[in-house]
Amino acid sequence: MRTLADLGPSKLLPAEQEQLRETADALFFCESSDDRHAIDALTAAVEQVRHLVGSDRWTQERGAELVADLEACGPAALVA
Repeated sequence: MRTLADLGPSKLLPAEQEQLRETADALFFCESSDDRHAIDALTAAVEQVRHLVGSDRWTQERGAELVADLEACGPAALVA
């Protein structure tokens, strides 16, 4: 998760960082495109990114980059 590493702890609260890392793990280790845990984790992460962008903590570009990074952790069928 290069995007998280590039941001460092100053741009995300610890709980936000943890949620995004857990999402990456859930996607990486999911075994099928109907893995409910991975789908729910990705949905929650996308909502978190929307909040970060909507509150002007992040730019739209940075948010899109993070979502793309997360999606790349999982199977293509999950994010298609």
